Amino acid sequence: MARRVAVIGAGVSGLSSIKCCLDEDLEPTCFERSNDIGGLWKFTETSKDGMTRVYRSLVTNVCKEMSCYSDFPFQEDYPNYMNQGKFWDYLQEFVEHFDLLKYIRFRTTVCSVTKRPDFSETGQWDVVTETEGKRDRGVFDAVMVCTGHFLNPHLPLESFPGIHKFKGQILHSQEYKSPEGFQGKRVLVIGLGNTGGDVAVELSRTAAQVLLSTRTGAWVIHRCSNGGYPYNMVITRRYLNFMAQVLPSCVLNWIQERQMNKRLNHENYGLSITKGRKPKFIVNDELPICILCGTVTMKTSVKEFTETSAVFEDGTVEENLDVVIFTTGYTFSFPFLEEPLKSLCTKKIFLYKQVFPSNLERATLAIIGLISLKGSILSGTELQARWATRVFKEVELYIPSKGSYWNNADCE
Repeated sequence: MARRVAVIGAGVSGLSSIKCCLDEDLEPTCFERSNDIGGLWKFTETSKDGMTRVYRSLVTNVCKEMSCYSDFPFQEDYPNYMNQGKFWDYLQEFVEHFDLLKYIRFRTTVCSVTKRPDFSETGQWDVVTETEGKRDRGVFDAVMVCTGHFLNPHLPLESFPGIHKFKGQILHSQEYKSPEGFQGKRVLVIGLGNTGGDVAVELSRTAAQVLLSTRTGAWVIHRCSNGGYPYNMVITRRYLNFMAQVLPSCVLNWIQERQMNKRLNHENYGLSITKGRKPKFIVNDELPICILCGTVTMKTSVKEFTETSAVFEDGTVEENLDVVIFTTGYTFSFPFLEEPLKSLCTKKIFLYKQVFPSNLERATLAIIGLISLKGSILSGTELQARWATRVFKEVELYIPSKGSYWNNADCE
């Protein structure tokens, strides 16, 4: 009899997990609280359902050759970098090709995942779900949590004195969908990551003025690199990887700074990395042009807010602000897990190889997709799912014993 596996979430991690379960002759059941696949890649006009979705203009940061599932490449006529619609089409094609839809239960929320009384012997879990007000309980031999990073908007208002006095509109980038409704307004975007850069550039076409505040600066990478090739194809080379392992970090940082400033002097554009900070990279083709044209103005971190203005760390003041958009990332949580497992996973404490909670007697719970990669998330989550399903089937047993996990160097 095939082992039953509960897969929580039908985004990019969940889809690869279903596929890997089938590859190992396991029996997956995927629970998805929305009405479609794709997770955050499924665009919606609003975020009223509380789920994080991409904004309409989003374009992938990794070229198609390096951002597909290993056994399902993109079609040749797909562009090198895809907008959200094209990427979601790819996910649909993946699901149809491997006939995964029949394993997914839509509009189903996972309420709780708890160990059964005989867990130490069987490794089984009780999974309680709710569909349209009706609760159901099932017993599963393993659970794969594929809910990802982008669950709860991180809105650090307490770090910005006076923010509660501000009379303008305050929102998180989770609520941002398009530049409509921002025409003629003065907008302050807080946070220079990929999202912060994208939102600032898009708003610069309609807003009266866009201010982009950053504490740390960032190296800006263009999608089109030397010779017109996608930048991923240029920088992802065994030679460069070898050099990164043998050269001292100070030398690597010097080479990196020199190369990044060759195309764009980041200091002149207000983008230079703050000394003592870990270098951060963002992918944006238009941000330097917007700064050059004055439609986006770089600012230091915000010191405090007043009713209508923001005071920055360099002493400058920007008056008559209408909107503040926080692009300050997300936090993740696992409300359906029981303690202390919930806290350990939420803090990523003692996740063996960033997948298995090491305080469990049996390795039958896997956290898939809770990783930060330089490249595409698809390849990383697929490898995690492959390993997890092989462990579930007891083909591979790499898990440290419960007595040794506290000192295991591989636990993150």
